[in-house]
Amino acid sequence: MYKAWYGLPADAVMEELGTGPQGLAQELASERLEAYGANEIAFRKTPAWLRFLRQFNDPMVIILLATALVTGVLTALGSHMLPDTIVISSVVLLNAVLGFVQEGKAEGALDALRNMMVQEALVVRAGDQRRIPARDLVPGDLVVLEGGDKIPADVRFSEVANIHVDESSLTGESVPVQKKVDALTGEDLVPGDQTNMGFSGTYLTQGTARAIVVETGSNTVFGRIADMVKAADSGMTPLQRKMQEFVHTLIIAILVVGAGNFAFGVYLGYDTAYSFLGAVSLVVAAIPEMLPALVTSILALSGVVMAGRKALIRKLPAAETLGATSVICSDKTGTLTENRMTVSRVCAGGETYRVSGTGYDIEGQFLVEEQPVPPQERPALMRLLECGFYCNNAHLSGQGGTGDPTELALRISGAKAELVVDGLRRLEEIPFDSSAKYMAVLVESDGVQRVLVKGAPEVVIGMCSSSLAVDGSREPIDAARALATAKQFAGDALRTLGFASKELPAGQRDLRHEDLTGLSFLGLQGMIDPPRRSAIEAVADCKGAGIRTVMITGDHPDTAQAVAKQLGIDARQVLTGAELSHLGESELHEAAATVSVFARVAPEHKKAIAEALQAQGLVVAMTGDGVNDAPALKAADIGIAMGISGTEVAKESADMVLADDNFATIVAAVEEGRHAWNNLQKAILYTLPTNAAQALLIMGAILAAAFIPLFGQRFVLEPVQILWINLLDSVLLTMPLMMEAKEKGLLQVPPREPKAHIINGLFLQRVLLMGLAISVPGFLVYYHFGQAAIGADGAVNELLLTQAQTAAFWAILLAHFGYVISARSVYASAFTFNPFSNRWLLAGIALSVAIRFIPTLVPSAAALFRTAPFPAEWWPLILLCFLPSFVAIEIDKLCRRWFGKTRVGWSEHLGGSVRET
Repeated sequence: MYKAWYGLPADAVMEELGTGPQGLAQELASERLEAYGANEIAFRKTPAWLRFLRQFNDPMVIILLATALVTGVLTALGSHMLPDTIVISSVVLLNAVLGFVQEGKAEGALDALRNMMVQEALVVRAGDQRRIPARDLVPGDLVVLEGGDKIPADVRFSEVANIHVDESSLTGESVPVQKKVDALTGEDLVPGDQTNMGFSGTYLTQGTARAIVVETGSNTVFGRIADMVKAADSGMTPLQRKMQEFVHTLIIAILVVGAGNFAFGVYLGYDTAYSFLGAVSLVVAAIPEMLPALVTSILALSGVVMAGRKALIRKLPAAETLGATSVICSDKTGTLTENRMTVSRVCAGGETYRVSGTGYDIEGQFLVEEQPVPPQERPALMRLLECGFYCNNAHLSGQGGTGDPTELALRISGAKAELVVDGLRRLEEIPFDSSAKYMAVLVESDGVQRVLVKGAPEVVIGMCSSSLAVDGSREPIDAARALATAKQFAGDALRTLGFASKELPAGQRDLRHEDLTGLSFLGLQGMIDPPRRSAIEAVADCKGAGIRTVMITGDHPDTAQAVAKQLGIDARQVLTGAELSHLGESELHEAAATVSVFARVAPEHKKAIAEALQAQGLVVAMTGDGVNDAPALKAADIGIAMGISGTEVAKESADMVLADDNFATIVAAVEEGRHAWNNLQKAILYTLPTNAAQALLIMGAILAAAFIPLFGQRFVLEPVQILWINLLDSVLLTMPLMMEAKEKGLLQVPPREPKAHIINGLFLQRVLLMGLAISVPGFLVYYHFGQAAIGADGAVNELLLTQAQTAAFWAILLAHFGYVISARSVYASAFTFNPFSNRWLLAGIALSVAIRFIPTLVPSAAALFRTAPFPAEWWPLILLCFLPSFVAIEIDKLCRRWFGKTRVGWSEHLGGSVRET
């Protein structure tokens, strides 16, 4: 449990840490450095060799390695299965390299955290100021800070002079936080509420301070975040979970059938070598050895497409995970909002105006009841804008501006009224002070001197004796009305400032606090970090896609609620981090299921919300840009970081980075993710039935060998031929299925059911139906042309057997063509789409035919693949093998439509649900 230093007076903190205004003695600092350790985050990387070896810890990879070992041994014993061994080993190595590279990229999150640690710090030791490496800081050290400095450790401020700290990378707060010295009351305050504390890695935007180091290294807030990042189990994506479950089931089934096939062969009295070769051939035939490569290829292609839409995929499974996402938990600042304070409402002369335009755009209008009003026609409005524009230390430039975000917003609102920087000459300034809560400047224009004041509305109104009417004339101030308007602005989560002015005697060059009486109240300006327009549309699109949007921010609850309402997020209830800390597990799960706006949260809260949603079976996407987001980004099913405003920590922890920081890009990526799953479904539903067909050929041969001598001599296909078919099928037929055009309406139905299984009724039916539709023609072709190879006296015509196997080889290819043409859609008939729209598939079919002629006609290749040219008159029967698979799949689709089981939405596919129409 970490100590609540914010609750102690600064003197008590010094006393407890054994320090004082003179700082620590060098000897004591050295002792503490040895006791507490260096002020840095400890890292331990997984060795590269171990990460590489871990890629082989996968059931399918292990089976493939075992199969390669067996085929290698058989090759050594003279079975000529070297091509089998080479192909299987190459596939295993390719997948291991891809996995190794991807896992290596994930190591960067902790490196990015370490890079945020400060290199040097100005510290007071034994009464002397000196610069030391920040890693040598210890609890009790007294550090000196000024504007622009990054805070080197977690500190408790002991002296402050107009200190403002940018904590946006840690808390998500869009405005620098003013710090103070006084002790705070309350329990479990989140970092955003600890206004007398400074946190490692944040920086001062203005002012000077002295502060006592209270936590260093892994005990700082950053250090605890690093611990959470290291401890966060990024887990498997929905696709990885489904594929693991699928592969486990498939491997067990294949091994059981293979072992049963071997035992059955021995039982029937076959030679042990024949039975063993049959079992190995069956395993080689049934295992989809190219499936991992296909999945990787599909996801990589989707990643390329998403990159074109500004969504950069860092971890390939994320390309599909988005399609299954049911909840998007989003940070507010910079993700859903512009991350720039913008004046959105002003009140001058008793009239309220809405101000259009956001961010650094100086194009905007002042509207009353949505009708534009030229500000030059409203003297009171112009005086108000002038006051905010000139009582200001920010600077505008063509590319934006520099300075305090609040003052930048006031500059921009003035620029919308065509005010210019050199309009007035500044003579004197009273800087903003946290205790006084105002800033004042003395300016001169055309020989007239005026004082301009801006500050907290209640303070500024208290200085005034009059106010301006719309036409600029002076009238008695209605303080109650002005305060009520300010309260109304604040109630709408607007950061509200009051403005006032008065003329001073000519020649006055000094500005004193005593001059700030009898002012004329000019009005109010209210500002907010406004929602992105594209984000509003994207939230609506998410609703249409059945995706819930949850806002999780470190900002104030009122601000979060106001922004959520504008975005269209359910804002009826807002929970704070303090409230979340007191919830039990079941209460947290209930809150996560019902509340869509969380404010003033700490990093551990964001992670807990993500895990609570996941515990309910939901697929969670988490967006963020700050250091505080890193643990939650890693724990979510898919972490999404901002590419422009995001910290390196967030990017390295994320699965995907938005290149344009646009929440709307997520919706586009969801569409691509759903399309990726469609393509994966087609690949699996094509690959597995074809593998099953080849396994059925081996099983059928074992069964038939007892009655038909032909099958006792050779199988329908040799293992090397099976691998050749699988390899070319994967590259030339399955991969082109990924190039199918995106289907319409992907974002108009809910995401697929997360608990659905890949091995479902549709999968089993297709495997059995298409396995038979492909294997039976190949089996019959081999029997028809090969039975003459066995003479009545038992003599064997080896050439005729090889020709019969070659004919079966081609028959299987034609059957695959019949299936793949219809496999372009899982449910729609092949007659409903343009047969020439997928040119990749047409090219794949043509190339597949051309390549397969090589082992048929080239003698050296024929010897390698055990094929031989056969008589031309065999071709008509072989070509007919195209029809059974095509007709079978089309009838299956037709029956589904007739019996009411058709595809209503995109989610009714493999792993989804088939709904009744």
